[in-house]
Amino acid sequence: MDILINSLYTQKEIFLRELISNAADALDKIRFLSVKNPEILGDKTELAIRIEINTEEKSVSVTDSGIGMSKNDLISNLGTIAKSGTTQFIEAIKGGNVNLIGQFGVGFYSCFLAGQKVTVASKNTDDDQYIWESQAAHSFAVSKDPRGNTLGRGTQVTIHLKQDAVEFAEESTIKELIKKYSEFINFPIYLKVTREVSKQVEEEPEQQQDQQENTDDDEVKKATKTIKEKVSEWVQINENKAIWLRPKEEISDDDYKKFYKVLSKNSGEDPFNWVHFKAEGEVEFTSLIYIPKRAPSDMFDNYYGKQTTILISEEFEDILPRYLSFVKGVIDSDELPLNVNRETLQQLKMLKVISRKIVKKILELFQDAASYDDEDEEDTEEEQQRLKDEKRKKKIDDMERISNWGVIEDSSNRQKLAELTRWYSSKNATELTSFDDYIERAKPGQDSIYYLAGENKEQLLSSPIIQGLLKKGYEVLLLEDPVDEFTFQHLNEYKQKKLTNVGKGDFKQPEDNDEQRKKQKALKKVFQPLTDWWRKLLSENVDSVIISQRLIDDPIIVVSSESGYSANMERISKAQAYSSKAGSQQFGKKIVEINPNHQAIQELLQRVKDDPDQETEEMAKVLYEAALVNSGYSIPNPEKFASRFYKLFNSALGIDRRCSSQRI
Repeated sequence: MDILINSLYTQKEIFLRELISNAADALDKIRFLSVKNPEILGDKTELAIRIEINTEEKSVSVTDSGIGMSKNDLISNLGTIAKSGTTQFIEAIKGGNVNLIGQFGVGFYSCFLAGQKVTVASKNTDDDQYIWESQAAHSFAVSKDPRGNTLGRGTQVTIHLKQDAVEFAEESTIKELIKKYSEFINFPIYLKVTREVSKQVEEEPEQQQDQQENTDDDEVKKATKTIKEKVSEWVQINENKAIWLRPKEEISDDDYKKFYKVLSKNSGEDPFNWVHFKAEGEVEFTSLIYIPKRAPSDMFDNYYGKQTTILISEEFEDILPRYLSFVKGVIDSDELPLNVNRETLQQLKMLKVISRKIVKKILELFQDAASYDDEDEEDTEEEQQRLKDEKRKKKIDDMERISNWGVIEDSSNRQKLAELTRWYSSKNATELTSFDDYIERAKPGQDSIYYLAGENKEQLLSSPIIQGLLKKGYEVLLLEDPVDEFTFQHLNEYKQKKLTNVGKGDFKQPEDNDEQRKKQKALKKVFQPLTDWWRKLLSENVDSVIISQRLIDDPIIVVSSESGYSANMERISKAQAYSSKAGSQQFGKKIVEINPNHQAIQELLQRVKDDPDQETEEMAKVLYEAALVNSGYSIPNPEKFASRFYKLFNSALGIDRRCSSQRI
C-alpha cells in the first residue's frame, strides 16, 4: 500500500486538495437531493467545509456538512483499495477503468502521504454516526461512534501527521494550500484561526488593597490591567468565486479586473485585455483568459524554464505554447479525463483541441491591439495619426518579442504572428514598423523584404553593406535583437515577399539589368589579377574575392557565403559556451567584396600587377581584417593584426617599419 500511495502522488501537500474535493462532492450531492426533498437538510442547512488544526496533537481535521456515509459506505468507499488488494486495483486502472476518479477512497488515500493515522467520523441521514480508523493504511476498523451523533450530518476526516509533515499543522501553510488548490471551490471553506486580543480585567483583591492604603478614600477606584488573550474564530479563505461559470452579461468590467488581480497575484495593475467564452464541438469547455500588460521581466532571460497555467496543476505545458506562458487564465471542462492521481490529464488529442481554440482567441486579441482598422476613412491625416499613436501607447509591452518567439515555435500560426511583429527600419530607426507597412512603402515590382542583423541599429545604419541599397532608395529592416534573425530564418517569406538577408554573399542587387551585367563582367576581367591573388593570400578564411555592386565609399566588405553564418549569427554562436573553443572554420569561409571605384583597391591592383612585395601583402591583410570588423565580424588573430598595423603605421610616418620604443 505504501508503494501504491507514493506512486500515485508526487507531493504530500495534495492530500488537502483531495479532502476538500471529496468534501465538495459530498456537499454537491446533498444539495442536489435537497432540490427534490428540502427536508433532507433538516436543521443543518449550512453547506460548508471547515478545517481545524490541533497544534498540540499535530493533526488536521476537515469537516463537511455533506451527504455523509453510513457504516457500509465507510467500508466500501474507504476500504476499496485495502480490501481489494493492490494487484486488483492496478489491473483495474490498466484496464482503463478511470471511473475510479471521484470515488472517495481513491483520493482519500493521499492522506497517508502526510498522516500516520487517519480517523474518519461520518453521519448519514439513514444511519448512526460511525468511525473509520486506519494506521498507515495497512488495515482499518469501523465502529459506532461512542460520542454519539456529534456531526448532525456530514463527514470529518482527522489526519494525525507524520514527523516529516508537521508543517501542515501551521495556519499559514494550510491557508496557502487552500488558495493554491481550492480557491474556487463553490462552497465556503472556513479555517479556524487563533489570534491574540487585548482585554481589560480587574486586578487581584490584594493588589487593590495595597493601592487603597496609598490613596485617599475619595480617590479609590477599581483598578484594572490589560492582558493578552488568545481567541479562536472561523475565517473564510476562499472568498473569490468562479466568475468564469457565470453568464458574461452578469459580470462587470470591475468584476473581471478584480478576479484578474486575484488570479495573477498582482494587486497593482489591471489586465491589458481578456476574453471569456464557451467552446462547443469536439470538446466543451469554458475559459476566461487574461492578457497582462507586459510579459514578466525575466521571461526572455529564462525562456526555456518552467511555465505555469491554471488547471489541475500549476506545472502544465500542454495548453499554451511557451511564447504565451505569461498569459493568465482558467479553463473549466467536465470532459477532461484525469489520471487516477488527478495530477495529470489523459487523451492528448483533447488538449490539442483546447490549445488550438485558446491560442486562436489570444491571437485575435493581439491582432485587435495591433490593427488600425477602426479608423474612419473620413478622418483627417492628422486625426488618423493621432489614433495610431494612441493605439501604440495601449499595446502590450514586449508584444514584438513575444510574436518573434511565436514565429519560431508555432508553425501553425506563423503567418498570423508575423503580422504582429515589429521592426526598426532604415526609413525610421526610432519607431517600429510592420511588414505590411514596409510592403506599402516598397518600390514598384520589389519582390523582397531586405534586412540586416547586428548588435544595434546605429551600427547597422552605418554598415557599408546597405549603403548601395539606401542610395537607390530601398528600405532595409534593422534587426538588433539576438532572436530577430532566427525569426526571419523560420519565416522565410511574408505574403509572397521573400525575406532577403543583404549580409549574405549570394545577395543580388536589385535593378540588375543587361548593361550593368556587362559592366560587371568587364570589371571582373580587369580586376582578376587582384581577386585571384587576394583569394590565394586569404585562402584559409576566404572562399572568393568578387567585385561589389553595393559599395559606395568603403573599399571592401566581408560577407558570409550562402550556407555560412552571417556576422550576427557568428557573434551569437561564439557567445555560446559550446563554441567558445571552436575555430573560425566552424562558421564557414567568407566572401570578400571589393569596390572597383576606390583608389585603395586600384592601387592594390597596380601593385599586384607589378609583382607584390611583403608590404603589399600586409596591406591586403590589414584591409581585410579592418573590413571584418566593419562588417560585424571579429578578427581571428588580433595580435597579428596589431603587429601588421604598427608596421604600416611606422612606414606611413617615414620611420623604420621594425622600429621599437626607445627611452627618452
